[in-house]
Amino acid sequence: TAPAGAGLVAAARERLAALHPSFVRLLVDWAALQPDPRVPPALEAPVDGCARETGPCAGYRGIAGELTAIAAQQRAARAEGRTAYQVVLDVFGTPAWAARAPGGCEPPGGARPFSRPITDAGLSGYRALIRSLLALAARDGVELRWWSPWNEPNNPRFLSPQRASCASGSPSLAIAVYSQLAQAMAGALATDGAGPHRLLLGELASYTTSSPHGTSVAEFVGELPASVICLSEDWAIHAYASYRPASSKGDPVTTLESALDARGACGRDARVWITEAGAGAPRPGRRRPSSAAAEREGCLALGAQLARWAADPRVEAILQYSFREDPAFPVGLLSADLAHVYPTYRLWLAYTQARALGEPPRSPDEPCA
Repeated sequence: TAPAGAGLVAAARERLAALHPSFVRLLVDWAALQPDPRVPPALEAPVDGCARETGPCAGYRGIAGELTAIAAQQRAARAEGRTAYQVVLDVFGTPAWAARAPGGCEPPGGARPFSRPITDAGLSGYRALIRSLLALAARDGVELRWWSPWNEPNNPRFLSPQRASCASGSPSLAIAVYSQLAQAMAGALATDGAGPHRLLLGELASYTTSSPHGTSVAEFVGELPASVICLSEDWAIHAYASYRPASSKGDPVTTLESALDARGACGRDARVWITEAGAGAPRPGRRRPSSAAAEREGCLALGAQLARWAADPRVEAILQYSFREDPAFPVGLLSADLAHVYPTYRLWLAYTQARALGEPPRSPDEPCA
């Protein structure tokens, strides 16, 4: 729909379609959707369709517009006898009216209401948000199977404070907050007759060690109540490819699997999703180096991760974050202006082609070249 740059938008759409995505992750920023508790979440509020002010911009009707587009893709896939664009819905962002007062071990500079735990009134609003999303999906004929209670609950950017005090050994507060959200979401979904709905627990940042402001994967999973561990057989973690000079040590997926194995039968039976993967700068999330050599090195690092995860029978799905570059976390497959295609796109395309032929994934050397 963009009057300017429409050719780039169309080309990007064709490239996305060529990947035949099985899943699409729908991010629900509650703080942006409902700044006033007296007004329902603005699920049809217009969105400019830019990449954080970078054009081309193709506007749409917010989450309602996204679900309408997803519904069309799901219908087309069913007509061809395949499954595509299953929605993985991920909530985050506390509205100011739903946020608790400041306290505990806040990060330097404090935390915004966006990151704070929700009040009892906020919990009622959270349940109402879930019901409104279910109603919208029912209206548009979209199946919403996969639901994540909160994004990166072990990360102070999304949930703060993580601890009551900054003293060494202070227990994590985030675990109890997340438990409350997970149980609230499970209860709200259980009353919906349109199902099936499944929780995707965790959505954890890949912290290997705990700190005053963050909770490690092992601590988070290890301290969750057994009742929450058993809410679902599916767990998600975020794991990005790093490379020289910031090469990563260890695999967050293995860390999560080990933590789950220690939690009894429910943990041992759990499947693992990587819901945020990708490559950009040597230290993921920072500004990308502008060289073909760096792009290739990042692509090869992601290729090594994909090969390892694809061979792991416990890994259920791997999701690229994101398709179009997010300037705030640049690991996309296309640049924010849609003019440049990164080699990581060709890597994912090679996986798509191998899957269609029933072949194992190929070496990343050629697509990353």
